[in-house]
Amino acid sequence: MRPILLAGPTGVGKSEVALCLAEQLGGEIISVDSMQVYRGLDIGTAKPGPAERARVPHHLIDVAELTESFDAARFVRLARQAVQAIQTRGKTPILCGGTGLYFRAWLEGLGEAPPADHGLRAELEATPLSDLLRELAQRDPLTFARIDRQNPRRVIRAVEVIRLTGKPFSAQRAPWNAAAQTAARGVLVGLARQPDDLRRRIQARVDRMFELGLVDETRRLLARGLAQNPTALQAIGYRQVVEHLQGARSLPETIALVKTRTWQLARRQMTWFRGQMRLDWVEVGPEDSPEAVATRVAHRCRILAGQSGAGHPA
Repeated sequence: MRPILLAGPTGVGKSEVALCLAEQLGGEIISVDSMQVYRGLDIGTAKPGPAERARVPHHLIDVAELTESFDAARFVRLARQAVQAIQTRGKTPILCGGTGLYFRAWLEGLGEAPPADHGLRAELEATPLSDLLRELAQRDPLTFARIDRQNPRRVIRAVEVIRLTGKPFSAQRAPWNAAAQTAARGVLVGLARQPDDLRRRIQARVDRMFELGLVDETRRLLARGLAQNPTALQAIGYRQVVEHLQGARSLPETIALVKTRTWQLARRQMTWFRGQMRLDWVEVGPEDSPEAVATRVAHRCRILAGQSGAGHPA
């Protein structure tokens, strides 16, 4: 009943494999997705629907309103509660998703970074991103080298912590200990595909989202406060559709842009996971069914569960 951490880039097929894996092992799924926590962000986040949730219980989906903030600390707190409850029922917790920050918070802890300062946060949000990146490069080169520089929210948080503490953001995290993580936190598995295969899947996935009504969903969410939640508005797909609704570009141009942004995100996720987490990688081919991949993952988990330290490449 040790937790299984199933990570990988968007579009790789994690959700389908997690469903099959949970059915094979007797498990329940904990979403590790910073956007699926929000009620209403359904189509654009590829959120599991009623049929999937009827097959296997899911946790940390639809736990926050669009008007709420949600961060890694809240994720860790809720995930710990879910893991304990799942294990109490004699089931296997499967933490599945692509939000590396949440995985890292789960594995490493949150360090000693201070809470947000609303006055400073407002000042930083009004500062050009280029100026914030320049400050970050000067005061914390290590974080500057690793951070997603296209994500203003993370850049703002890093600079905020530096200004509040006078210390580098990178120095305020617990030390990485791969052996301790694997032993205490569970089995770490990553799913990967060849780039051409992954890109084709992403393009088909984006087309499907628009066919299902992503534009109408975004319009409804705007009426519920989407534009006032800077975190939720960072979700790829929604931001571009909002810009389309504001007249910035045509619908075909918007669809093409969402495909590009999603592909860029997937590449950043793969780089991050390979560089920041000691995952046991399982390569997935275009002809592999979710059931077959889940069987391979279950086999790897049984092997890794009997080993100490990090896994070895599959």
